[in-house]
Amino acid sequence: MFDRFRHPLVAVAAALLLTVPFLGLFVSHGLHLSPEPPGANITPAMAVLAGGAAILGASFLLAWAAETAEKDVPTAFAIAVLAVLAVAPEYAVDALYAWQAGSGQSGAAQLAIANMTGANRILIGIGWAGIALFTVYRAKHLGDEAVEHRSGFLADVVTLDHGIALEIAFLLAATAFAFFVPLGGTIGILDTVVLLGLYVLYIAIVIRGDIEEPEENVGVPAYFQAYSKVPRIAVVLFLFAFSGVLIYIAVHPFAMGLERLGLQYGVPEFFMIQWLAPLASESPELIVVAYLVNKARSTAGFNALISSKLNQWTLLIGTLAIVFSIAAGHIGGLPIDEKQVAEIWITAAQSLFAIGILSNFEISVREAIGLLVLFASQVIAEFYVIRTMSAQAANEVSILILHGYTVVYVVLGLALFVRHRESLRELLGRTATNAREAIGSSQPERAD
Repeated sequence: MFDRFRHPLVAVAAALLLTVPFLGLFVSHGLHLSPEPPGANITPAMAVLAGGAAILGASFLLAWAAETAEKDVPTAFAIAVLAVLAVAPEYAVDALYAWQAGSGQSGAAQLAIANMTGANRILIGIGWAGIALFTVYRAKHLGDEAVEHRSGFLADVVTLDHGIALEIAFLLAATAFAFFVPLGGTIGILDTVVLLGLYVLYIAIVIRGDIEEPEENVGVPAYFQAYSKVPRIAVVLFLFAFSGVLIYIAVHPFAMGLERLGLQYGVPEFFMIQWLAPLASESPELIVVAYLVNKARSTAGFNALISSKLNQWTLLIGTLAIVFSIAAGHIGGLPIDEKQVAEIWITAAQSLFAIGILSNFEISVREAIGLLVLFASQVIAEFYVIRTMSAQAANEVSILILHGYTVVYVVLGLALFVRHRESLRELLGRTATNAREAIGSSQPERAD
């Protein structure tokens, strides 16, 4: 009797049930589902609980869709689609602030950049570090071939498949360019061309890759992969569409609820826009990756994390100038003040350090803890400054803190690149080979 409750469709039904409370509220309140409008009868706690449950359910559906899709498309492409959909809410939040900035709303440009930089630093400082630690912890109990137990203090490592070189190399290119973005005083159309061009090139290479034999799956993905091709593709498209749309519409009420709860406890609004709202919008990605790691698919999990960082560091920044220009009615760029210059530089520096860690295709427990401690200490230091100083003094001290951490990240990152220089050569060589093969595969074969 209990076997029927272990059927894969029961798991799908359970994930769908998690979305029902939110969908009910959405139908009854429409686009006003938020704790913000007066008379909406939606409390912050309700928005957080209903939105959080919907995001959790949709994240599982999204992960199952990506795993099922690996039977028909290259795994890297399936992961890239998953990553874009999982962080789509972050695009929506930043696009809103960029639109407001283009429309002339004071302070909106700063909020757009603060939200973007916060999201990127959370993804590495909490996402990469937390998932690495979770992977090692899980391996001690259930085993994972990707985890190597080594002698020494916090020396256990998560090893990555060398096939992830392409994503790391493109992320390195985007990170190097990001250091120069603030020098023009705006995030402009030139930045859009370069960053979107990098991502289009990456996708062009990935989509021409070979379809690998998918890893042995169990549960929901295995069940759907057994379908014939047309029904299987239909299921994948439905799961991608349903979960993507649901995550998109659920994250805003969820984030607004968190913000309202934060205000009740005296958390500054700007601080919440930079850290609390992005944490909510990044939650689908972290849930999906934790699910993959729990299935001992840590390589796919880190691939998703790196792919998410790549599309946020290219698509997210690149689209800001487009949205700003449309709202302004002319071609322009999102203005950057002194504080936001420092925010972009520390975000690029953190990315450089994180890539340095992964440049030898592994991340150790102590490296993950280092990422987490550096991220958390900087956020805590800024929070303390904001809470204890006047606005002008806090701004000046915050900039000094950001510059200080930027120097630390850059020095550590460059040291790691020197230390891992042989692995870095392999990484760049693999990327060049993949690019040549992809370009070659697009050329028609000549008759002998």
